[in-house]
Amino acid sequence: MSAAELDAARITDPRLRHAYLRCRELNAEHGKTYFLATRMLAPAQRPAIHALYGFARYADDIVDLPPAGATPDDVETALTAVADTLQRGLAGEHCDNPVLAAVVDTIHRYAIDQSLFDDFLTSMRMDLTVERYATRPELYRYTRGSAEVIGLQVLPVLGTAVPRAEAEPAAAALGLAFQLTNFLRDVAEDFERGRIYLPLDELAAYGVDEDRLGWCVTGRRTEPRVTQALRAQIAATRAVYAEAVPGIDQLAEVSRPCVRTAYVLYSEILGRIEAAGHDVFTRRAHVSTARKVTVGAAALAQAVWVRRRRGLGRRPLANGKVTST
Repeated sequence: MSAAELDAARITDPRLRHAYLRCRELNAEHGKTYFLATRMLAPAQRPAIHALYGFARYADDIVDLPPAGATPDDVETALTAVADTLQRGLAGEHCDNPVLAAVVDTIHRYAIDQSLFDDFLTSMRMDLTVERYATRPELYRYTRGSAEVIGLQVLPVLGTAVPRAEAEPAAAALGLAFQLTNFLRDVAEDFERGRIYLPLDELAAYGVDEDRLGWCVTGRRTEPRVTQALRAQIAATRAVYAEAVPGIDQLAEVSRPCVRTAYVLYSEILGRIEAAGHDVFTRRAHVSTARKVTVGAAALAQAVWVRRRRGLGRRPLANGKVTST
């Protein structure tokens, strides 16, 4: 993160500047599509987005990448420690953890609803005990905290051109669509971790049970019934994207190129899955670097034009915030 971005956001404390830098590193390393899209934002907005992503990645890694020999109880204890440290930080106590220090600062700066972080950590805990979802409503109880709240957390940073409450449903839907896309892309990886994030009743409608899915994963191959089931899941995910897309125009103008870039690149993963014959077992669907550059360059040009027209360069903004509309 450049000093200019931190200056634009009016982040002056050396400890916090280091904390935000750590979050940026997490975003750059693990969230390449999101990181690219973040470059479309005004400099003052970027540190907060990095902090929110960094917190989500930090908590997710506690669950998915525990130390060797760690038990579920150990992971639960670690998540509880994160929740406790977050609450103490929000109450004014010093945070030694740079990721938590940055997200606490972001929550305060943008008056983000603290309950959204409780919902997120609840879903992280579900990963310790819930490995299957019988129906879509059951899955959506999980994704409420793991995906929808992410869209709601970033909304105050992005700003809106309409009352925020009006923009919230689409923001939540876009977070959900991104995660459903991940679930489809990562079927094999998730199965190897003991999890299935596709509704079992919807798979069963095409004659696909856990054994058949496992056969595809272990054999690194697909088969017609699984292909049909995945085709239906892609259609359901595209329907969620359709609910989310109108919300892009509800955002502050300066934020639209960023979110539109993320939408275009992430939704195209579904097309990559289709182009591979719905084979999510031998390869990980992704958008090529060339395509990212093409989409990103056009969006960056638009973002720069908007920022210049609105006078949102690298100069500091009042309270470090971008105004709405």
